[in-house]
Amino acid sequence: MPQMGESIAEGTIVRWIKKVGDKVDRDEPLFEISTDKVDAEIPSPAAGVVAEIRAKEGETVPVNSVVAVIGAAGEAAAASKPETKNVEAKAAEPPRPGQQGDGSSAPLSAVPPAADPGKPAPVAAAKPHVETPDAIRQRSSPLVRRIAKEHNVDIAQLHGTGIAGRVTKDDILEFLGQAGPASAVPGRAAASAAEAGPQAHELHTPPLKPAAADRVEKMSVMRKRIAEHMVLSRRTSAHVHSVFEVNFGRIAQIRAARKAEFERSGAKLTYLSFILKAAVDALLEVPVVNASIDGESVVYHKDVNVGIAVALDWGLIVPVIRNADEKNLLGLSRAVADLANRARGKQLKPDDVQGGTFTITNPGVFGALFGMPIINQPQVAILGVGNVEKRPVVIDDAIAIRPMAYLTLGYDHRIIDGAVADEFMSRVKKTLENWDPNVV
Repeated sequence: MPQMGESIAEGTIVRWIKKVGDKVDRDEPLFEISTDKVDAEIPSPAAGVVAEIRAKEGETVPVNSVVAVIGAAGEAAAASKPETKNVEAKAAEPPRPGQQGDGSSAPLSAVPPAADPGKPAPVAAAKPHVETPDAIRQRSSPLVRRIAKEHNVDIAQLHGTGIAGRVTKDDILEFLGQAGPASAVPGRAAASAAEAGPQAHELHTPPLKPAAADRVEKMSVMRKRIAEHMVLSRRTSAHVHSVFEVNFGRIAQIRAARKAEFERSGAKLTYLSFILKAAVDALLEVPVVNASIDGESVVYHKDVNVGIAVALDWGLIVPVIRNADEKNLLGLSRAVADLANRARGKQLKPDDVQGGTFTITNPGVFGALFGMPIINQPQVAILGVGNVEKRPVVIDDAIAIRPMAYLTLGYDHRIIDGAVADEFMSRVKKTLENWDPNVV
């Protein structure tokens, strides 16, 4: 199981692309995993035949554990034999000179070579460090630690159900949803009980008895992660939405004139490219929209890292364009296309979906007039883009047909007031309706 990021301690096997006995080339997709951050296809570290699969689909395993063994042709039969120790020993053997690429077994995680009996054991191997249960519980993901900090919860006091007793998001959300003294943190009993009371009712839904013709499937790992993030965001932020109507007539003219030029440069000049550029410029002018809340402090981000929501057949993911304020219209167009393609090809890395300071989602691509998007925590605002379509509008006391669209800003009223949100949206609207043709 590969280490997909510093804060990621485990991954779930979603699907085995190769089965025992299948041939596999080096860097060919071997299996899919899902983590707190991304879904990704994992390439094979060596060429050969899948000799053994040690982790089943749906199983969550810690990073750096061996989930499969790649061997030479004919070694697949080893998977059916009970002598697992022999397989493990062979996997642990370092390749001999001239053996690389000729079918020698290669586990999917690095296995240290066996000690040379002719050499003394290194001193460093004397006594392994053993972590206490409290230390293991506290070594949780950044999201769990942030939730704990916001609700004044001591992670060491929770019973973790994750690998090695780690506290997962499910654990802490369940803890916060409990009513009564059991969920109270020492010194904050009354407040915790008050918070947990209404949440307890929200978490308990009426029992559902599926009909005989209904099809019942378990939620995918990604679907559960999305559900957790959305529920957490609604509990955390005071959501308010402002809707602005924007005339895209000028943008449509510029697109028609420059579209072919951009395509020759390997990028598509879409309405989203212009909206992204206008939003980035507005974030620089209204920095509170590019901020985050940390307890009772406001963090004003220096970098403008914009997340672009990408709809997938199996869920939704938000890869991030880093330092978007340093890119021109062509650079932003290329970045959007690159991230979308890698997201759909399951080629994103954890760094690609972290560090966002603002998010744009585009339900208009499916025909929606506008939406009321949920804020992507720990950000404080999200911009929703509606469908650009021709509508009758009044221009200089005359009725005209123009490409129009609704833009919706969802913002956290704990830090952003309505006047500030409208100022931000007014700047976006003004930029789009009066775009300088030379700004590309």
